[in-house]
Amino acid sequence: MNNRQIKENGINLLYSRLSHEDDRENESMSIENQRQMLEEYANRNGFTPYISIEDDGYTGVNYQRPGWEQLIEHVENGNVRSILLKDLSRMGRDYLRGGLYREMFRDKGVRLIAINDGYDSDRSEDDDFTPFKEIIHEWYARDASRKVRSALHSKGKDGKPLGNTPIYGYIKDPNDKNKRLIDPESAKVVRRIFQMAASGKGPVQIARILLEDKVERPSYYMVKHGIVPESTRYDMSLPYSWRGSTISQMISHREYKGDLVNFKTNKPSFKSKNFYKNPVDKHSVFEGAIPAIVDRELWELAQKCRRTVRRPDRSGNANPLTGLIYCADCGAKMTNHRNTYTVDESGVGSYRQDIYECSANRAAHAKYVKQCSQHYIRSIVLRKLILDTIRTISTFARDNEAEFLEKVREVSTLKQVEAVKAHRRQFNKNERRINELEILFRKVYEDNATAKLSDERFETMSGDYEREQAELKAQNAVLSGEILVFEEQSAKAGNFLEVVRRYTDFDELTTEMLYEFVDKVLVYEPDRSSGERRQRVDIHLSFIGDFKIPVPEPTQEELEAEEKRLAQKLKSQQHCRDYRARKKAELQRKQEQEKVA
Repeated sequence: MNNRQIKENGINLLYSRLSHEDDRENESMSIENQRQMLEEYANRNGFTPYISIEDDGYTGVNYQRPGWEQLIEHVENGNVRSILLKDLSRMGRDYLRGGLYREMFRDKGVRLIAINDGYDSDRSEDDDFTPFKEIIHEWYARDASRKVRSALHSKGKDGKPLGNTPIYGYIKDPNDKNKRLIDPESAKVVRRIFQMAASGKGPVQIARILLEDKVERPSYYMVKHGIVPESTRYDMSLPYSWRGSTISQMISHREYKGDLVNFKTNKPSFKSKNFYKNPVDKHSVFEGAIPAIVDRELWELAQKCRRTVRRPDRSGNANPLTGLIYCADCGAKMTNHRNTYTVDESGVGSYRQDIYECSANRAAHAKYVKQCSQHYIRSIVLRKLILDTIRTISTFARDNEAEFLEKVREVSTLKQVEAVKAHRRQFNKNERRINELEILFRKVYEDNATAKLSDERFETMSGDYEREQAELKAQNAVLSGEILVFEEQSAKAGNFLEVVRRYTDFDELTTEMLYEFVDKVLVYEPDRSSGERRQRVDIHLSFIGDFKIPVPEPTQEELEAEEKRLAQKLKSQQHCRDYRARKKAELQRKQEQEKVA
């Protein structure tokens, strides 16, 4: 059978397409009306038999449509005689790709008819104006996209959710699609994930725990409960296959602490089907706009734990101190080294060695270069120091709240509330003078422009005004900075007290406590000048930094007792050295006598 016979006996395709924008624009554009029009035209003009192909709810700027792909498959197989459309815009609204498809149909010997446009590819004169029509169709799509984007932008700025599907943990309010409600069942899983993250567990560890406990993953759960429609995107055969990337993304969502975040992504063109992430400064955040699943303290704690990568060892545990310990001399992070993990008869595990040392020194040592020093410190010592510091300062802050607040405020350059008031009075006075100088400058400028003031006099006066104005602005910058420091210190002290009230009685240092209380720990090189290995450790607590509790000066008796203790220790150390020297000398004499004999 030759090509001509195939075309004479080939099939006719009736193609209909409707997008959501077309549906809102005109009811006559409905799929049913398009199909009826095409069938009547086909029966009247002898385009039989025919096959109807439809794409309901698909935009014209994207050609990846099930019906259109089916139509192209028929054309490529070479058994299509003609294609009938209501108008050329049903084929698509991209004039470049539309032209390519028309060329393809011409090469395949397929007749293309657009009824309302009066277009028939068998009439060569119809091709002259067709590209302009397709450009107009694309302009329509661009204009519709611009209107939709404008409406979404307005909606997003009003603090309404932009996404059609709520994130895992929430459902739509059945009475108001712009509101979100907490889904009790999935919210329990979200809270559990944040609790595990705050306790120091990594995303992969959390995913493994949820898999072992057979907790349904978000996509499976949301399809199962009808929150999102079933799609080929979701593999329903793996209901519990949680992934570390899913956990990481969930932990970063601000929505879980009650903040609505709009404009996270953007699409560069209405033709593009890909979305790209917006930088954080382009997000619109509405705090407290939706109900919170976790409190803000737990959310912030989870973020703090996630900022540092802690690799578990063979026991499956990671040292929670990692990421908080810094070398005070070079500023590098101190790395943790552990080995020989053993478990005793009672089931308690321990390490033969568990220390932190300067990472810069260790890296330089591997290259045979000297940098900083090792000045290691044991983890057990650090944990005890941190626990004692937290317990001591918490007790002091709780029992002496007024004195504690005052001590924290002393960190700022302003030590009295009256000084802040004086600063504010001076700041306001300077602002008034700055505005006066601006008015005076404009006046002398007008006088100079109307020849009432000479150029020389104008330059002198304007220069004086500008210098005074610059000095006042510089002074106000200093004043506002000092006021801000005072206010921040006051707020930080209050924040620390809130943390203290949550932990009233504790005997061990948990990971949650560690990350709530501790900002960083600075470890100095040990000092052996006194005959003892003494090492300074500065523990900077959250909100208040390296806070020192006022302690009384040691009495003369205490100083004398300390000096006596050190003298006795030095004497004992010297005695040990002398003993080792005598033993060494005796061994050498014995070896010499054996050689002579």
